[in-house]
Amino acid sequence: MKLISFAIPSYNSQGYMDHAIETLLTGGDDVEIIIVNDGSKDNTGKIADEYAAKYPNIVKAVHQENGGHGEAVNTGLKHATGMYYKVIDSDDWVDEEALKKVIATLKELSKENLDLMIVNYVYEKVNLGKQKPIDYKSALPVGEIFTWDDIKHFRIYQYILMHSAIYRTQLLRDCGLELPKHTFYVDNIFVYQPLPYVKSIYYLDVDFYRYFIGRDDQSVNEEVMKRRIDQQIRVTKIIIDSHDVMKLESKKLRDYMVNYVAMMMTISSVFLIKIDTDESIAKKDELWDYLKNSNEELYKKVKGGLLGSTLHLKGKPGKVIIEGAYKAAQKIFGFN
Repeated sequence: MKLISFAIPSYNSQGYMDHAIETLLTGGDDVEIIIVNDGSKDNTGKIADEYAAKYPNIVKAVHQENGGHGEAVNTGLKHATGMYYKVIDSDDWVDEEALKKVIATLKELSKENLDLMIVNYVYEKVNLGKQKPIDYKSALPVGEIFTWDDIKHFRIYQYILMHSAIYRTQLLRDCGLELPKHTFYVDNIFVYQPLPYVKSIYYLDVDFYRYFIGRDDQSVNEEVMKRRIDQQIRVTKIIIDSHDVMKLESKKLRDYMVNYVAMMMTISSVFLIKIDTDESIAKKDELWDYLKNSNEELYKKVKGGLLGSTLHLKGKPGKVIIEGAYKAAQKIFGFN
């Protein structure tokens, strides 16, 4: 069994996938690299096959009809033989020195049946020559195994993202994780649905994942997010339906997951307000009705919070506040 499996969902990635693969190869025989060619029209599949032929004990090339990012993550999980599972997008990469520390720490903890390792990530705004590291030192105990009851306050920019999460592979299978096909923003489901199954956590304070920001067609590009708002809404509804979070025993986990739902509602609502058509406003109202009808207790909690109440302000003052909140989120989350 490998120590850790890295899945690289790849669609028309010939121009940049080499960087992701090469940084992971420095992990040697402890790692498994699963390149999932998601129906690419360029040389992505050929490049994947070349790496698999050159590194047969490390790299697997898996080819499938186009199913989207989520289906590629599902496929990677099905083929994973590693004790742990991590997704690396094909335009991102990892820090090689940090990878050595991740591997060494996971080896040390291999007998502990650790469920989740959390690492730092860095927004790499290459076009601007800027970096923005995101760490969890103020929110999590450092360098020790802990539970949800030990966590502290998560600031708005410290949500656990796919970039920062390394799950135990069997836990993902046991919790029935399966991401929807042909849908963007499914990384939110990936880091939300498994959380109630997580009993042990370890935070390794290293800047491991390098998240590239800057392509015009990137999913976090503002205009792209507007065009794909229906997919954002779909993912938000899946998250709402995945758990009755108000019944979770751990108050700290419950509060974290409620806040995550609030964040998802905020992102969807803000973009629907920014689109500013009768149809988009109707979709915003329908989304809030969906939350209310699905879980009224959760609805009251989310709507009663600062973000929820702001999103229901009417008229020009409401728009001004919402625009300000978006600009703040833009700096925090790296929207381009």
